[in-house]
Order: sequence, then C-alpha cells, then structure tokens
Amino acid sequence: MTKRSMKDRLRHAFAVEDPADFTPTEKERSAVEHICREVVRRRMTTPALMLLEMSRPLNYLGAQALHFFSPFASVLVDPGAWETFAAFLERRGSVEYLCREIERLDRAASKKPSSDAPPEASSETHETSPEDEA
Repeated sequence: MTKRSMKDRLRHAFAVEDPADFTPTEKERSAVEHICREVVRRRMTTPALMLLEMSRPLNYLGAQALHFFSPFASVLVDPGAWETFAAFLERRGSVEYLCREIERLDRAASKKPSSDAPPEASSETHETSPEDEA
C-alpha cells in the first residue's frame, strides 16, 4: 500500500459527477419525454418546475422512494418505465434535464394554436338589403 497524504485520500471521497455532463440513455429519454408531455398537456408547467427546483437536493432520495414503491406501482403503470425513471432520477443532472425538457415542450406548445380555443367569429357582418327582404 502506498503512503498518501490525508488530502490526497479525501480529494475524491466526496466527488460527484458533473450535472453538465449528464446525458440520458434513449430509454430514459423516451420515458422522461412522455412524463414531460403529460405535465405540459395538463398545464402544470409552473407547479412542476417549482417542485423540481425545490426538491433538487433530494432527487436521489426520491429515486429510492420510487424503487421502494415499485411493487405497488407495477399494478398501475409499466414496471419497466417505472424502474427506468427511478434509475434516471438517481443521477445528478436529471432534475436539470427534466426542467429543460418541460420548458422546451411548453414553449413548443405555446407556439402552436390550441385546439381548445373556440373558433373565431367572422369579422364580416351580414347586412340585409331591402331586396333580400322582398
């Protein structure tokens, strides 16, 4: 065993991966995109972003909770997608990726006209002439 100073031994003891280097797998990307689309579709962008930003330090604990509840959740949702999302949340940078994806989808949704809006009234007014009345 080589002699190393205490500083050398502790240098990487608390090292964590850089969130900027985060890249999800294709499977994680599709699961996350589905969840983000549902958030945007239900117009929950702002509350979701607030919740994600507040819980950023606890994302690993949230992932462990998802693993814990997976036997119960497998009755309601696809167990493979559940496990994929839980593994996604375990990594640093996942919350930032979720926030960016929700914001991107929200911008895209706000650019296209909504199908919920009532049809616009015609600006043309139909006036009857005396000839029409006869």
